[in-house]
Amino acid sequence: MNDQLGTSDVEVRRSRRRKRTVSAYRRDGKVIVMIPDRFTPAEEAEWVTTMLGRLDRSERRRRRTDDQIMRRARELGRDYLDDQVSPTSVRWVGNMTTRWGSCTTTTGEIRLSDRLQSLPTWVVDYVLLHELAHLIEPSHSQRFWQWVDRYPRAERAKGYLEGVAHATALDLAPCAEDDSDHAPGLSGID
Repeated sequence: MNDQLGTSDVEVRRSRRRKRTVSAYRRDGKVIVMIPDRFTPAEEAEWVTTMLGRLDRSERRRRRTDDQIMRRARELGRDYLDDQVSPTSVRWVGNMTTRWGSCTTTTGEIRLSDRLQSLPTWVVDYVLLHELAHLIEPSHSQRFWQWVDRYPRAERAKGYLEGVAHATALDLAPCAEDDSDHAPGLSGID
């Protein structure tokens, strides 16, 4: 099934334990829509359409543009790096699979993996600040970490990213999908 989110696959999962809630989330390029087992085909079709729309709107709201992350980079540089950095560009890239971000210190270019777009803003801010700090200190020296650790949620963000990387490597499902009425993503109550 093609949908407005640009995915080619929607998987509907029915659950006997799910009584009234409907939820949707994205996983491995697929949209998973969880519905109660009792739904008729017409109700299923209606809820799939509804949840695809909600997921699309939610993802569009959460996704920052390159201009927005450039503005955020300037704010973070001002607030945590004593206004010592001037990145020449900050942009999202889709080809970064083993790192969250990168910085070319000679040109001032910063790239962030588009995988970050679904993560909390404070985690994206941490990665952006990490890359900005490389404009002051190119290596991961003690001085570099002193700059990065000025960010109040630095340790928490590092742990969050380690957890995401670990779960991704293990191919863990976001939750026990057949048993939960609270799958991550979006929920709707009928």
